[in-house]
Amino acid sequence: MNKGRLEAFSDGVIAIIITIMVLQLAVPKEPSFAALVPMLPIFLGYLLSFVYVAIYWNNHHHLLTICGNASGGVLWANMHLLFWMSLIPFATAWMGSNPSDALPTALYGVILLLTAVAYEILQIRIVAVHPDAARVRSALGRDFKGRFSPVFYLAAIGLAFVSPVISHGIYAAVALLWIVPDRRLERLHEKDVP
Repeated sequence: MNKGRLEAFSDGVIAIIITIMVLQLAVPKEPSFAALVPMLPIFLGYLLSFVYVAIYWNNHHHLLTICGNASGGVLWANMHLLFWMSLIPFATAWMGSNPSDALPTALYGVILLLTAVAYEILQIRIVAVHPDAARVRSALGRDFKGRFSPVFYLAAIGLAFVSPVISHGIYAAVALLWIVPDRRLERLHEKDVP
């Protein structure tokens, strides 16, 4: 299958994920700043999740720059990634409504962890079908952010039962780590363009 269909479908699902998240922001009953204060945890959860979804969308775009045609394995790996991403709105809403509770905070981390694992699987599948897989693996090199993010998520999941606030900080720190797009694959693609 041509990667264009894969990109278009993925973009559509990601747009729906963002739409679902924003629709979960309830409008206050009163037109005052005081009415907004109780919504702050929900809004901050939305902001964090929006950043995560944007990071995945951006890096997914960079990853697909090296994808020629999508094999069955690539398609299923992409669906696996989209499945975990589609759970982000639920985890966001639950954590935002219960910011000081351990279980919603831990579940948010589990969803982030499994999304990161799914992204890694997609990357492995795309590299495996690339005609010059060795060169792509070399371009990927040591992926500090990709290797350590799951460790941070695991720590945040465990720490949620000690202090959800610490976990929230870890989730935000990992997002900040990824805010600058991963350009390794884009640079590889730029070398191929005359």
